[in-house]
Amino acid sequence: MSFLDHKVALVTGVTRRKGIGAAVALALAWAGADVGTAYFRPYDRTMPWSVKDSEPEDIVSELRATGVSAHSFEIDLSEPDGPRTLFHLARERFGHVDILVNNAAYSMETTVEGMCAEDMDRHYAVNLRAVMLLCAEFVRSFPAGGVGRIINLTSGQGLWPLANELAYAATKGGVDAFTLSLSAAVERLGITVNAVDPGPTDTGWMSEELRKSLITTMPMERLGMPLDAARLIVFLASEEGQWVTGQVIRSRGAS
Repeated sequence: MSFLDHKVALVTGVTRRKGIGAAVALALAWAGADVGTAYFRPYDRTMPWSVKDSEPEDIVSELRATGVSAHSFEIDLSEPDGPRTLFHLARERFGHVDILVNNAAYSMETTVEGMCAEDMDRHYAVNLRAVMLLCAEFVRSFPAGGVGRIINLTSGQGLWPLANELAYAATKGGVDAFTLSLSAAVERLGITVNAVDPGPTDTGWMSEELRKSLITTMPMERLGMPLDAARLIVFLASEEGQWVTGQVIRSRGAS
Protein backbone atom coordinates (compact mmCIF):
# COMPACT_ATOMS: atom_id res chain seq x y z
CA MET A 1 0.00 0.00 0.00
CA SER A 2 1.22 3.49 -0.78
CA PHE A 3 -1.91 5.64 -0.73
CA LEU A 4 -0.52 7.87 2.04
CA ASP A 5 2.67 8.79 0.13
CA HIS A 6 3.86 12.34 0.91
CA LYS A 7 1.69 12.46 4.02
CA VAL A 8 3.11 12.97 7.52
CA ALA A 9 1.49 11.41 10.59
CA LEU A 10 2.12 12.25 14.24
CA VAL A 11 1.11 9.48 16.64
CA THR A 12 1.26 9.86 20.43
CA GLY A 13 1.56 7.08 23.00
CA VAL A 14 4.07 4.98 21.03
CA THR A 15 6.24 3.61 23.82
CA ARG A 16 5.65 -0.16 23.72
CA ARG A 17 5.90 -2.52 20.77
CA LYS A 18 2.75 -4.34 21.95
CA GLY A 19 0.70 -1.16 22.17
CA ILE A 20 -1.96 0.27 19.90
CA GLY A 21 0.25 3.27 19.15
CA ALA A 22 3.01 1.11 17.68
CA ALA A 23 0.53 -0.83 15.53
CA VAL A 24 -1.00 2.41 14.25
CA ALA A 25 2.37 3.96 13.46
CA LEU A 26 3.49 0.86 11.58
CA ALA A 27 0.23 0.57 9.62
CA LEU A 28 0.51 4.22 8.56
CA ALA A 29 4.11 3.64 7.50
CA TRP A 30 3.14 0.61 5.42
CA ALA A 31 0.56 2.86 3.75
CA GLY A 32 3.37 5.23 2.78
CA ALA A 33 3.20 7.98 5.41
CA ASP A 34 6.25 9.40 7.13
CA VAL A 35 5.69 9.01 10.86
CA GLY A 36 6.62 10.94 13.98
CA THR A 37 6.00 9.15 17.27
CA ALA A 38 5.71 10.55 20.78
CA TYR A 39 6.45 8.48 23.86
CA PHE A 40 7.05 8.84 27.61
CA ARG A 41 8.89 5.96 29.28
CA PRO A 42 8.57 7.15 32.93
CA TYR A 43 4.82 6.44 32.88
CA ASP A 44 5.14 2.94 31.44
CA ARG A 45 7.90 2.09 33.91
CA THR A 46 5.38 2.52 36.74
CA MET A 47 2.93 0.09 35.11
CA PRO A 48 2.88 -3.72 35.56
CA TRP A 49 3.89 -4.19 31.90
CA SER A 50 6.89 -1.82 32.19
CA VAL A 51 8.96 -0.97 29.10
CA LYS A 52 12.46 -1.63 27.79
CA ASP A 53 14.59 1.47 27.34
CA SER A 54 15.15 0.64 23.68
CA GLU A 55 11.50 0.03 22.73
CA PRO A 56 10.63 3.49 21.34
CA GLU A 57 13.71 3.51 19.11
CA ASP A 58 13.14 -0.12 18.16
CA ILE A 59 9.71 0.94 16.90
CA VAL A 60 11.28 3.75 14.87
CA SER A 61 13.72 1.28 13.34
CA GLU A 62 10.76 -0.88 12.26
CA LEU A 63 9.08 2.16 10.73
CA ARG A 64 12.21 3.10 8.78
CA ALA A 65 12.53 -0.47 7.54
CA THR A 66 9.31 0.09 5.54
CA GLY A 67 11.10 2.81 3.56
CA VAL A 68 9.53 5.89 5.15
CA SER A 69 11.07 8.66 7.19
CA ALA A 70 10.47 8.25 10.93
CA HIS A 71 11.52 9.99 14.13
CA SER A 72 10.55 9.76 17.79
CA PHE A 73 10.16 12.41 20.46
CA GLU A 74 10.13 11.73 24.20
CA ILE A 75 7.89 14.26 25.88
CA ASP A 76 5.63 14.57 28.91
CA LEU A 77 2.24 15.60 27.54
CA SER A 78 0.98 16.33 31.05
CA GLU A 79 3.11 19.49 31.05
CA PRO A 80 1.20 22.55 29.83
CA ASP A 81 3.77 23.25 27.10
CA GLY A 82 4.21 19.58 26.17
CA PRO A 83 1.76 19.49 23.24
CA ARG A 84 3.05 22.74 21.73
CA THR A 85 6.65 21.58 22.07
CA LEU A 86 5.87 18.21 20.49
CA PHE A 87 4.10 19.74 17.52
CA HIS A 88 6.91 22.24 17.00
CA LEU A 89 9.48 19.42 17.01
CA ALA A 90 7.44 17.39 14.54
CA ARG A 91 7.07 20.30 12.12
CA GLU A 92 10.75 21.11 12.49
CA ARG A 93 11.63 17.52 11.55
CA PHE A 94 9.04 16.85 8.82
CA GLY A 95 7.93 20.30 7.65
CA HIS A 96 4.21 19.65 8.09
CA VAL A 97 1.74 17.26 9.72
CA ASP A 98 -1.27 15.92 7.82
CA ILE A 99 -2.51 13.24 10.22
CA LEU A 100 -2.73 13.52 14.01
CA VAL A 101 -3.48 10.39 16.07
CA ASN A 102 -4.06 11.14 19.76
CA ASN A 103 -3.35 7.79 21.38
CA ALA A 104 -1.47 8.71 24.58
CA ALA A 105 -3.39 8.02 27.78
CA TYR A 106 -2.98 8.10 31.54
CA SER A 107 -4.89 5.60 33.69
CA MET A 108 -4.69 5.00 37.43
CA GLU A 109 -7.28 3.57 39.80
CA THR A 110 -9.47 6.38 41.12
CA THR A 111 -12.21 5.39 43.57
CA VAL A 112 -14.77 7.82 44.94
CA GLU A 113 -13.37 7.32 48.46
CA GLY A 114 -9.77 8.00 47.41
CA MET A 115 -10.32 10.61 44.71
CA CYS A 116 -8.24 13.78 45.02
CA ALA A 117 -7.48 16.84 42.92
CA GLU A 118 -4.01 15.60 41.96
CA ASP A 119 -5.41 12.36 40.51
CA MET A 120 -8.07 14.18 38.56
CA ASP A 121 -5.66 16.81 37.24
CA ARG A 122 -3.16 14.22 36.00
CA HIS A 123 -5.85 12.33 34.07
CA TYR A 124 -7.25 15.54 32.64
CA ALA A 125 -3.84 16.84 31.61
CA VAL A 126 -2.96 13.82 29.47
CA ASN A 127 -6.30 12.38 28.39
CA LEU A 128 -8.14 15.57 27.49
CA ARG A 129 -6.08 18.77 27.74
CA ALA A 130 -3.16 17.39 25.72
CA VAL A 131 -5.57 16.10 23.07
CA MET A 132 -7.26 19.50 22.79
CA LEU A 133 -3.98 21.41 22.66
CA LEU A 134 -2.45 19.12 20.04
CA CYS A 135 -5.58 19.52 17.93
CA ALA A 136 -5.31 23.29 18.30
CA GLU A 137 -1.67 23.24 17.15
CA PHE A 138 -2.65 21.05 14.19
CA VAL A 139 -5.42 23.43 13.11
CA ARG A 140 -3.33 26.59 13.57
CA SER A 141 -0.58 25.26 11.30
CA PHE A 142 -2.91 23.76 8.71
CA PRO A 143 -2.49 25.16 5.19
CA ALA A 144 -5.37 26.56 3.20
CA GLY A 145 -6.70 24.00 0.76
CA GLY A 146 -5.08 21.10 2.60
CA VAL A 147 -6.52 17.72 3.58
CA GLY A 148 -6.21 16.89 7.27
CA ARG A 149 -7.15 14.05 9.56
CA ILE A 150 -7.48 13.99 13.35
CA ILE A 151 -8.19 10.64 15.00
CA ASN A 152 -8.62 10.42 18.77
CA LEU A 153 -8.51 7.18 20.74
CA THR A 154 -11.33 6.79 23.24
CA SER A 155 -12.49 3.94 25.45
CA GLY A 156 -16.27 3.75 25.36
CA GLN A 157 -16.55 4.83 28.98
CA GLY A 158 -19.73 6.70 28.21
CA LEU A 159 -21.44 3.36 27.56
CA TRP A 160 -21.02 1.68 30.95
CA PRO A 161 -19.54 2.47 34.37
CA LEU A 162 -15.96 2.07 35.55
CA ALA A 163 -16.54 2.34 39.27
CA ASN A 164 -12.85 2.26 40.23
CA GLU A 165 -11.53 4.46 37.40
CA LEU A 166 -13.67 7.54 37.77
CA ALA A 167 -11.12 10.11 36.57
CA TYR A 168 -10.19 8.04 33.52
CA ALA A 169 -13.83 7.48 32.59
CA ALA A 170 -14.68 11.17 32.91
CA THR A 171 -11.76 12.36 30.78
CA LYS A 172 -12.33 9.76 28.06
CA GLY A 173 -15.98 10.77 27.96
CA GLY A 174 -14.70 14.28 27.36
CA VAL A 175 -12.77 13.07 24.31
CA ASP A 176 -16.03 11.82 22.78
CA ALA A 177 -17.73 15.19 23.29
CA PHE A 178 -14.72 17.18 22.07
CA THR A 179 -14.43 15.08 18.91
CA LEU A 180 -17.97 15.91 17.80
CA SER A 181 -17.72 19.64 18.48
CA LEU A 182 -14.23 20.01 16.98
CA SER A 183 -15.35 18.29 13.79
CA ALA A 184 -17.98 20.98 13.27
CA ALA A 185 -15.44 23.73 13.95
CA VAL A 186 -12.90 22.58 11.35
CA GLU A 187 -14.86 20.88 8.57
CA ARG A 188 -14.71 24.05 6.45
CA LEU A 189 -10.90 23.77 6.56
CA GLY A 190 -10.80 20.31 5.00
CA ILE A 191 -10.07 18.51 8.27
CA THR A 192 -12.03 15.47 9.45
CA VAL A 193 -12.14 14.59 13.15
CA ASN A 194 -13.15 11.17 14.45
CA ALA A 195 -12.62 8.98 17.49
CA VAL A 196 -12.01 5.24 17.64
CA ASP A 197 -13.11 3.10 20.57
CA PRO A 198 -11.23 -0.20 20.11
CA GLY A 199 -12.79 -1.99 23.08
CA PRO A 200 -10.79 -4.41 25.24
CA THR A 201 -7.50 -4.76 23.38
CA ASP A 202 -4.80 -7.32 24.13
CA THR A 203 -1.72 -5.12 24.58
CA GLY A 204 -0.27 -6.91 27.61
CA TRP A 205 -1.89 -4.76 30.29
CA MET A 206 -4.48 -7.21 31.62
CA SER A 207 -4.05 -10.14 33.97
CA GLU A 208 -4.69 -13.63 32.63
CA GLU A 209 -7.78 -13.87 34.84
CA LEU A 210 -9.21 -10.66 33.41
CA ARG A 211 -8.27 -11.69 29.90
CA LYS A 212 -10.16 -15.00 30.17
CA SER A 213 -13.14 -13.28 31.76
CA LEU A 214 -13.38 -10.69 28.98
CA ILE A 215 -13.12 -13.29 26.23
CA THR A 216 -16.24 -15.03 27.59
CA THR A 217 -18.20 -11.81 26.91
CA MET A 218 -16.99 -11.42 23.32
CA PRO A 219 -19.24 -12.86 20.57
CA MET A 220 -16.19 -13.51 18.37
CA GLU A 221 -14.47 -15.29 21.26
CA ARG A 222 -11.36 -13.14 21.17
CA LEU A 223 -10.14 -9.77 22.35
CA GLY A 224 -9.29 -6.91 20.08
CA MET A 225 -5.72 -6.75 18.79
CA PRO A 226 -3.75 -3.55 18.16
CA LEU A 227 -3.91 -4.18 14.42
CA ASP A 228 -7.72 -4.09 14.55
CA ALA A 229 -7.60 -0.45 15.66
CA ALA A 230 -4.73 0.33 13.31
CA ARG A 231 -6.62 -0.84 10.21
CA LEU A 232 -9.57 1.42 11.01
CA ILE A 233 -7.34 4.42 11.72
CA VAL A 234 -5.51 3.99 8.40
CA PHE A 235 -8.89 4.01 6.63
CA LEU A 236 -9.95 7.19 8.42
CA ALA A 237 -6.59 8.79 7.56
CA SER A 238 -6.92 7.93 3.88
CA GLU A 239 -8.80 9.57 1.03
CA GLU A 240 -11.43 6.85 1.36
CA GLY A 241 -12.30 8.23 4.81
CA GLN A 242 -12.97 11.78 3.59
CA TRP A 243 -16.76 11.59 4.10
CA VAL A 244 -16.55 10.41 7.72
CA THR A 245 -16.29 13.07 10.41
CA GLY A 246 -17.63 13.79 13.88
CA GLN A 247 -18.02 10.09 14.63
CA VAL A 248 -17.09 7.97 17.63
CA ILE A 249 -16.64 4.56 16.01
CA ARG A 250 -17.18 1.59 18.33
CA SER A 251 -14.87 -0.98 16.76
CA ARG A 252 -15.01 -3.68 19.43
CA GLY A 253 -16.12 -6.90 17.76
CA ALA A 254 -19.63 -6.66 19.18
CA SER A 255 -22.84 -4.75 18.58
